[in-house]
Amino acid sequence: MGRVWNYITEKLNKEGALHFSLIDPDPLKMGVESCVKIARFAESAGTDAIMIGGSTAFGIIDEAVKAITDAVEIPTILFPGNISGVSRYADAMFFMSLLNSTNPYWIIHAQALAAANVKLSEIEPISMAYLLVAPGKTAAWVGDAKVFPRDKPKLALAYAMAAELIGFKLVYLEAGSGAEGGGVPPEFISVVSQLTNIPLITGGGFNDRESVVNAVKAGASIVVQGTYLEKHILEDKGKGLRNIIEGLKAVGAEKI
Repeated sequence: MGRVWNYITEKLNKEGALHFSLIDPDPLKMGVESCVKIARFAESAGTDAIMIGGSTAFGIIDEAVKAITDAVEIPTILFPGNISGVSRYADAMFFMSLLNSTNPYWIIHAQALAAANVKLSEIEPISMAYLLVAPGKTAAWVGDAKVFPRDKPKLALAYAMAAELIGFKLVYLEAGSGAEGGGVPPEFISVVSQLTNIPLITGGGFNDRESVVNAVKAGASIVVQGTYLEKHILEDKGKGLRNIIEGLKAVGAEKI
């Protein structure tokens, strides 16, 4: 068992739910210095890990990944949108397959192209089934995804159960960066979590304490926030995020 995966599973067993902060090191949006500030504020607010990546990649991400990893004590985990999102400077990476893509490239071909680089870098891979829920936003457009309708959770459940049987360690329900409506609906999360025995991550559109808490109550093991951090964390230095994470942890403790 890898160090980061062991960290995730042990914390889930002790705390019931985790919070991950997503940083997209896109120079068109922010520089490396801002990425590092966001990571530090998120760590001080109580987030459990820093995810680094995005659906679109511009330039080389090594500088940002190394700077973030050096700046925080919590694990840094790559969240690559393509083979260009691999960096040896992170602690681990989500080795993802977009299972509801209509393009084999996003299901297995990109992973095959990246595999040698991942193996040689000796970064810890954590296998994850990536499932896009409407609206899906940029991730769905880039990934040629046939997104799951928000009122049809049984479709995603079938994919999640298949992912578990294949051997993925995690299932990620993603509504897309900046999705409106509070992220993946709690009812959707509840249906998928009921018959899935591997940790369920959800992200995209979770912009307040209520939506994050409701996701955990519905069965999510990990909630990811990215757009919220970009919009607020530099202004309030993590105070709002701390309030959100406190709510998440309180609900998580009830699940143990």
